[in-house]
Amino acid sequence: MTPPKLIRYAAYHEYPAAEMRRRAREFAADMQRRRSVRDFSSRPVSRKIIEECLRAAGSAPSGANRQPWHFVVVGDRELKRRIREAAEKEEARFYAGRAPNDWLEALATLGTDARKPFLELAPWLIAIFAKPHTDAPDGRRLKNYYVSESVGIATGMLVAALHHAGLCSLTHTPSPMGFLNRILGRPATEKPFLLLVVGYPAAGVRVPDIQRRPLSEIVTWR
Repeated sequence: MTPPKLIRYAAYHEYPAAEMRRRAREFAADMQRRRSVRDFSSRPVSRKIIEECLRAAGSAPSGANRQPWHFVVVGDRELKRRIREAAEKEEARFYAGRAPNDWLEALATLGTDARKPFLELAPWLIAIFAKPHTDAPDGRRLKNYYVSESVGIATGMLVAALHHAGLCSLTHTPSPMGFLNRILGRPATEKPFLLLVVGYPAAGVRVPDIQRRPLSEIVTWR
């Protein structure tokens, strides 16, 4: 068994308690402003911004540090068109009978349907893939651990980073999503986890009138 290689955590920075409370409060308030939008502007977004947000996502914790994720960033118009076409085919089947009635009733309050024009309008799509295995430099194929949990954390950090940068995003999960492997040239061993739509909101964009649950409903202190 390979012994761990440990180094001093010199990057840690401790803040005074009052500063910690202020930072936590301001971050929570900023994240409370975050909303998923379905109407995007075609206004360009610098690739450099997306790169920095992805750098933040790539810092997420993962099982055994295997980092079992891969992000495919799509800005090409033709690829976005093909993704929209394939996604809408699956969504049409979903709304036409694949989804149970209670699910459709829950979605009705959000005003969604099988049409997904945002997949072409938004400047960027980020397809997130989960990798069950990692190829080591020596050619061995290593099993990854806690793949869904790790990729989910990285995705959440990416959503937060994009919002913090001043962008909007939408988590889109047409089911099944195998068409993403085919269109984006990813190996069949990778599982599409989520399709993130990224950009500026359209002028006058409207969002569903929903509320977040208060802390008292989502937290138990022991």
